[in-house]
Amino acid sequence: MGKSLLVPNMKYSALASDSQVDKTAAALKERGFSVVVAATAAEARAIVLGMLPKDKTVFTSSSATLEFLGIPAEVDANFDSVRVRLSKMDYATQGNEMVKMGATPDIMLGSVHAITEQGNVLIASATGSQLAGYASGAAQVVWVVGSQKIVPSMEEAMARIEQYTLPLEDERALNAYGVNSGINKMLIVNREANPQRITIVIVKENLGY
Repeated sequence: MGKSLLVPNMKYSALASDSQVDKTAAALKERGFSVVVAATAAEARAIVLGMLPKDKTVFTSSSATLEFLGIPAEVDANFDSVRVRLSKMDYATQGNEMVKMGATPDIMLGSVHAITEQGNVLIASATGSQLAGYASGAAQVVWVVGSQKIVPSMEEAMARIEQYTLPLEDERALNAYGVNSGINKMLIVNREANPQRITIVIVKENLGY
């Protein structure tokens, strides 16, 4: 098991206040996002699973938040899971088709790494594999976000990703794959041009990183 040399700045684990959550939710709505605020992780789980139809493909992005909520396993067992479909395919002969399936599901579930109080949403990635679907490929996107990810500004959003998200993800990647992670690609969503396409479930608990 690997040990990251990066040390997370724990100030970015502090939950946002109720007033910060309210301000951020209002700003996100003005920018074309749908927003639901959940008091607990259990409530957020119920909200997300209640949004999923049985007749649509659902792709769960790699996410510590989703894993904590048990959503990937629930999707794989009870919905039309893209990950289950992909597990039955051969990347050597069906690689292009597999990439397209992962980028263009009916519904894509995941999380983000920072949201500003002004309504900017930031997602960092080592590979970028989830970013195409988030940006435009998926017909619908649902992000579940612990309120500790709310920050006052874009500057603080970047600092949070560099000083908190990266060290924790770096350690996870070392343990899981034996390689370091990195902020290699970044998606910043300032506004959703297709209103109601993206739903953000803000949870008043510390979930993910």
